[in-house]
Amino acid sequence: MPRSGGVYTRSSKESGRELRMTPQQRKRGMAPQAIELPKVDIAPDAVNVLEGSTFMVSDVRGDVQESTVAGFFHDDTRYLSRFVLTVDGAKLDPLTADNINYYSAAFYLTNPELPELKQRSFSVRRARFIGDGLTEEIWIKNHLDTPVRLRAQLLCAVDFADLFEVKSMDVEKQGTLRITPDEARTRLHYDYVNGTFRARAQIRSSAAGSVSDDGFLFDLSLEPRAEWSTKVDVLVHQNDEFLEPIHRAFADPEKEGELLLKKWRDEVPRLRSSWDLLHHVYRKSIVDLAALRLRTDFGKEEYFLPAAGLPWFMAIFGRDTIITSYQSLWVGPELVRGALHALAELQGKKVNDFKDEQPGKIPHELRFGELTALGLKPHSPYYGTCDATPLWLILLSEYWRFTHDDRCINELRKNAMAALAWIDQYGDADGDGYVEYKTRSSQGLDNQGWKDSGDGITFADGQIARAPIALAEIQGYVFDAKRRIAELAELVWKDDELAARLRRESAELAERFERDFWIDARGGYYALGLDKDKLLIDSKTSNMGHLLWSGIISEERASVIAKQLLGEDMFSGWGVRTLSTEDVAFNPIGYHTGTVWPHDNSIIAEGFMRYGLREEARTIIHAMLEASRFTGYRLPEAFAGYPKETNAFPVRYPTACSPQAWATAAPFLFMKTMLGIGVVDGKLVCDPLVHERFGHIVLHGLHAFGSHYDVIWDGMSGEVSETK
Repeated sequence: MPRSGGVYTRSSKESGRELRMTPQQRKRGMAPQAIELPKVDIAPDAVNVLEGSTFMVSDVRGDVQESTVAGFFHDDTRYLSRFVLTVDGAKLDPLTADNINYYSAAFYLTNPELPELKQRSFSVRRARFIGDGLTEEIWIKNHLDTPVRLRAQLLCAVDFADLFEVKSMDVEKQGTLRITPDEARTRLHYDYVNGTFRARAQIRSSAAGSVSDDGFLFDLSLEPRAEWSTKVDVLVHQNDEFLEPIHRAFADPEKEGELLLKKWRDEVPRLRSSWDLLHHVYRKSIVDLAALRLRTDFGKEEYFLPAAGLPWFMAIFGRDTIITSYQSLWVGPELVRGALHALAELQGKKVNDFKDEQPGKIPHELRFGELTALGLKPHSPYYGTCDATPLWLILLSEYWRFTHDDRCINELRKNAMAALAWIDQYGDADGDGYVEYKTRSSQGLDNQGWKDSGDGITFADGQIARAPIALAEIQGYVFDAKRRIAELAELVWKDDELAARLRRESAELAERFERDFWIDARGGYYALGLDKDKLLIDSKTSNMGHLLWSGIISEERASVIAKQLLGEDMFSGWGVRTLSTEDVAFNPIGYHTGTVWPHDNSIIAEGFMRYGLREEARTIIHAMLEASRFTGYRLPEAFAGYPKETNAFPVRYPTACSPQAWATAAPFLFMKTMLGIGVVDGKLVCDPLVHERFGHIVLHGLHAFGSHYDVIWDGMSGEVSETK
């Protein structure tokens, strides 16, 4: 257990040994940015495996060292803080390590020079599987023609640290941990209690050895060319039982996890393309999206929906979950339905300042760790997002347009009305006609749009804007949401009065917006937002592209904005930067102040297409897909904003999540835009903007209207046909 800042004592108990930590009292009254934790580096050669809300981060040996951010996590709690394999007290030399698929990895190692053995006398293989729990098989193979005696030790520790503690590198446990080795010499039991929070785990080995609080010790005698092995399971306790790991072997077709992956692969559309790059990117995104799926059982039904990203965001995030679902609607509509229902179940019911909760508001983030369970963090869930509510309405509409699922729309009607009421009442607190944000929580986010870092919203001179802030793109989302819900009111709910009111309100918003947000300087562009004094936040940002996506701006100004976004100061050559190089706050490796985000660019590209700016859309799509060549066909959360002309390859943002949900799903929206897939008068259509040189592209089994369709591009024209 980490022991920083506290007194560490041991005492005997009848049922085992007890570790009690009594650190100094935690500081109270944290600053407004307290939950925006510092970025923590994970080694670039770290090996990650994941399955929904269960994941593990280790080094290339497969080891988890103490006092690092690595470990085995489930539902925001770390169930392994140390997991180190040594032989004769020495760390092993890595040969190679890699993922077999998203939930498994293999590590190949050998011995260093030892007092009694020369280097590379034996090999070690570790096969790791993640899913609800952890299973790891360890093999040690003697390569000599003489017997060898070895002492293999698996050092283990479980600290039950909250993910927030791990990320902030501030693990100071206040509860009581009991570690109990069993008499059969094959198990370690861990039981942690802190007030009302309790967590339990077991580590078990199929091979018997010496068991202590520090782990397992195996004294081995290996005959010439002989092999020894053990299987180690880490079991998580949940809902009054220990969960059995769902993966135990590579590609076991009978296991639940493999069946779920096979079902997903069978259901998603199949791509055939003579454009090799597109094929690789699509296949990678399909597998990564499968890895990021969370299984939830809100209400009476089980749902799948996308988590936000590995490693820190394997949880429901309102904005990220919604945008990822929107991007991937034509790939997996069941994820969209899951996202809509899960977020509706979590929709705000009352005013709670600590959680930034208000009636009708869609949440920002849901966590299950110790700090949240004890009420020290507001994430049960936390509602500090200003855009998730209108985005949820947009997703509801888009889902209906592609499915005509009237039943789902009727089930969620009350939630939609509550979301609209939040926009008009709580979202526009001062009645100026714009939705603003300002945290009311002692641990709330200062910025509550997608650029939610502390320095994400600045003026052109670098000054940080102060809340309440009305972001430009959020007004666009509200405009689009009201127009879309008007369509549902008219066609599904048969409420013409509501439809007319929403259309009138959206038109009035567009007129106000053009008047209040336009800036004539620098060739003309839209402000990032209005600050607390209603001053224009005059930085030039990628947020303008979201205005195209929402349709709030006039046709006349759309081409002006496209020219701005593709200008040298905004377009890096790999994609549109979050902030212009002309602005004082620009930093090519600033999280929201100069980087290039794939999800941002996917929205901008579709916005271009909405206004008929086909070449502009194609420029972004091709640049982003080309960038994926340098990252194993997986687009990361963000790239640095360095210009392509001075860099032969795109540079990943230093601590980018990978895989990250809306970056994973960005290629799906790029493909939808590139093939011109849409719905017109209740029919699926395609109007491709694919260049002739990319040849033949066929999508088999695209989901729409409860049926499947093929979309075919033959290099000259496109067509859609329903499959039988």
